[in-house]
Amino acid sequence: MTLVDALLVLTGLLALTLGIGGYVRWQQNRPRPERRGEVVEAQRLGAESLGEAATLLQFSTELCAQCPGVHRTLTSIADERAGVLHLNVDLTHRPDIAKHFNVLQTPTTLILDRHGVVQTRFGGAPRRDVVELELTRVTEQSYA
Repeated sequence: MTLVDALLVLTGLLALTLGIGGYVRWQQNRPRPERRGEVVEAQRLGAESLGEAATLLQFSTELCAQCPGVHRTLTSIADERAGVLHLNVDLTHRPDIAKHFNVLQTPTTLILDRHGVVQTRFGGAPRRDVVELELTRVTEQSYA
């Protein structure tokens, strides 16, 4: 293999790596619809109940740098909407919950409808406007 061939291979690998990294970053913070139709039980998460209209379920850990900011944003959104509850579940000592909900990164946020069915999943720190749009969609769909 010549030096030119080696440089071409390395350039190709670098371009592939950057492309995959860009795609993964683009996928984060985007709402993904959940198709499993799982009903979440509040007691399993250590809560008394879920929201009457919807629930913003945040999974975080003690060492998560983005989690406090997401917590403030989700709490603010829930406070502004009647019947919406924000629950924060610390997964640091709860690997069983992390495995059950397939949480691979923190923060991870789920939007549950009024029946506790998982409707939307966000990996990473979601933008406020995107959460609000999804929450509106879920609550309107839930009452339709």
